[in-house]
Amino acid sequence: MQNHLKLSLIEHFKDLPDPRVHRTKDHDLIDLLVIAVCTLLCAGESFNDMEDFGHAKHDWFKTFLPLRNGIPSHDTFNRLFAALDPKAFLDCFLRWTQSLRQAVAQEIVALDGKALRRALNADQSVKYVVSAWAESNGLVLGQLKVADKSNEITALPELLRVLELSGCIVTVDAMGTQKKIAKEIIEADADYVLALKGNHETVHEEVKSFLDDALLEASKPRRPGVKLSNGAASLAVLETVEKDHGRIETRRYYQNAELDWFADRAKWVGLRSVGMVEAIREVGGQRTLERRYYLASLPLGVETFARAVRGHWGVENKLHWVLDVLFSGRPEPGARRLCGREPGHAAPTGAKFVEAREDQEARHQGQATQRQLGSCLSVALTRC
Repeated sequence: MQNHLKLSLIEHFKDLPDPRVHRTKDHDLIDLLVIAVCTLLCAGESFNDMEDFGHAKHDWFKTFLPLRNGIPSHDTFNRLFAALDPKAFLDCFLRWTQSLRQAVAQEIVALDGKALRRALNADQSVKYVVSAWAESNGLVLGQLKVADKSNEITALPELLRVLELSGCIVTVDAMGTQKKIAKEIIEADADYVLALKGNHETVHEEVKSFLDDALLEASKPRRPGVKLSNGAASLAVLETVEKDHGRIETRRYYQNAELDWFADRAKWVGLRSVGMVEAIREVGGQRTLERRYYLASLPLGVETFARAVRGHWGVENKLHWVLDVLFSGRPEPGARRLCGREPGHAAPTGAKFVEAREDQEARHQGQATQRQLGSCLSVALTRC
């Protein structure tokens, strides 16, 4: 553990600029950073928690940290994180999270945005954070703050350029389905699965029409000797069924690499297949059906396509759900923010510096959720 910390956290943060003046440096910067990170990994939340955790684990920290003046006070932690340069901190943190990542063949990396509504003043607008979620690792690789939902499109290329994505499958929701994004992903030596909706109305309708027609043809009975069209014959299918709490959900994944019909194929760099997911949900005797459509650089292999689509939902179920609990959809009067900062800026990972809750009951409710994000801290260092 000690060697791992030295090679990862300490090594990656050693060049972070220290914003404090020399006469106020009673504690080394790395002492403060390591104690803070370890506190959050163990479900701590506040600056007081950092001080308490430091004292509780003093002997262990002393084995690899200088601690020349003992454990810093909670006020020292507060002042430091109010003064740190968020971008510089993000750069260091991204390098560290990348080093924590285990090599997984065709790792699913989901890119998606999330609104952060909590702890805003009445005159502040909602902030959005775009996250890169590594599904198999359960790790947020990086995050960027954007002013509004529409700015996700400009943030995605910036996030893609700082991540090591070679060999990964990058999934993006419909907002980020852009030709430029597809090109960036291919240039990063990765593959993509891009969701289609009304923002690409023509492409969406073309893909929908082709796959719906191919499925209809393939499902119809045929007379002996009658051959299927290339589109229907090339349709690969995978079905899964899940039963839980009185709900039955059947998902059918379809993928097709026959693209001669697609006039804009050359405009989407690396495009090799299109796909569809048909979700049938049965609850209390009610049955609903939904179809979603995708562009993909993946070759024909419906199991991989299905894993990518399911993996993207992980950013909603495992990351955004947790942020909804921790940064619940409305401000809390008892929430206390970092001095001089607001939520949502430079947030790589999964617990938070941004709020030190004074309400103990609310804090205990959030601790179980924080543990789910153990290996991927969420640090929100924001400027007003």
